[in-house]
Amino acid sequence: MAKSLRSKWKRKMRAEKRKKNAPKELARLKQALNLDKKGEAVMTDMQEIATVVPADKLKQADVDMVEEEGDDGKMDMDSKRHKKTLLNEHGQYPVWMSQRQAKKLKGKRMAKKNGQSKKKKGLAW
Repeated sequence: MAKSLRSKWKRKMRAEKRKKNAPKELARLKQALNLDKKGEAVMTDMQEIATVVPADKLKQADVDMVEEEGDDGKMDMDSKRHKKTLLNEHGQYPVWMSQRQAKKLKGKRMAKKNGQSKKKKGLAW
């Protein structure tokens, strides 16, 4: 894919734009790094907004939080859903299921309930 003239032109123009904007981007990056090196003025402003924690304590805090939860690592899933029919307690199918799939499963359920299978439409030979 992506071999049309239009995509080649767009790739070329994006490359040109990168070349043009590279000096500005580099200057902005250097300025951001210099602001951080200049002093504690930035850090004091940050302390008013957020709690600043050293990296070694942060790693230890993450471990402590995991231990406090006592979680077995499983996701919270809709446990009230029937695994075979995929219906929940209200008789609703999951959101991700298409109408065609739902209709197919309903047909299977009804056929099993009535004790007979529905004939498939098609050629009769």
